[in-house]
Amino acid sequence: MKTTHIIILVLIAAAIAVLVQYSGDLTTYETIASAKEKEGKFVNLIAKLDTTQAIEYDAVKNPNYLSFTAIDTLGSSIKVVYHDTKPTDMEKSERIVLKGKVKNNQFECEHILLKCPSKYKDDPNAMQKQLQTSN
Repeated sequence: MKTTHIIILVLIAAAIAVLVQYSGDLTTYETIASAKEKEGKFVNLIAKLDTTQAIEYDAVKNPNYLSFTAIDTLGSSIKVVYHDTKPTDMEKSERIVLKGKVKNNQFECEHILLKCPSKYKDDPNAMQKQLQTSN
């Protein structure tokens, strides 16, 4: 074999190794039901805040305790406990990405990522208008 063929094979093998290494970092999102089946394992949930249930947060008494109920797209709900400060404008968020584990039939959340509503939601032509004014 020529040295160029060997170099190409080594580069292909290196590329495959890198792809295999990073494939473990791919994020999958679970439903509440599937997260309950994986109790104790780290999962990512996409849900929304259940506005019919109370949010338990007292910044004076314990600023590192937040409790609320989340609902997924299938209608399942779960109590979420977050041991950190309440994210700003959590009630305005369309969706919430919750990262953590299910323990004792509640979701012990480690990180909360808020998905803000689109500023173009109410006016579908707003993006076109903004593009025209920026030119």
